[in-house]
Amino acid sequence: MEAKIVMEQNLAKVLDHNEFCAFATIEGNRPKQRYMALYNQGLSIHLVSDRKTHKVEELQENPHVSLLLGYEKGGTKDVVEIEGTCTVSDNNELRKQVWKPEFEKMFSGPDDPDYVILQVKPVRIEFTSSSGEKHEWVE
Repeated sequence: MEAKIVMEQNLAKVLDHNEFCAFATIEGNRPKQRYMALYNQGLSIHLVSDRKTHKVEELQENPHVSLLLGYEKGGTKDVVEIEGTCTVSDNNELRKQVWKPEFEKMFSGPDDPDYVILQVKPVRIEFTSSSGEKHEWVE
């Protein structure tokens, strides 16, 4: 159990140092991937989206998602692959907590009805350190 806690702490540190991820949803029977800004608190992963985007519709059809991070410019070069489920949240407290001034380009403020948070709940994480050491975390 202690090893799992240490791994979760290490994964959270890697997430903290990666601003972006490739986020994949399922559209019909095909994967669809896009880059998104990544926000996290430990292994609680949040992505910001507009309620009117296709990805929100895709998640309502199929909540299974995949994230890949670590290779992006400014990333840690530790590769993290996350499998999980994603829900669309318009929880006001969470929206205010995640809100950043740069979102004003897309939304009128944290109370904008189109501003939603995509909450990813990891079920499996594969982590490969920059030195090539592999680890797996399973919920």
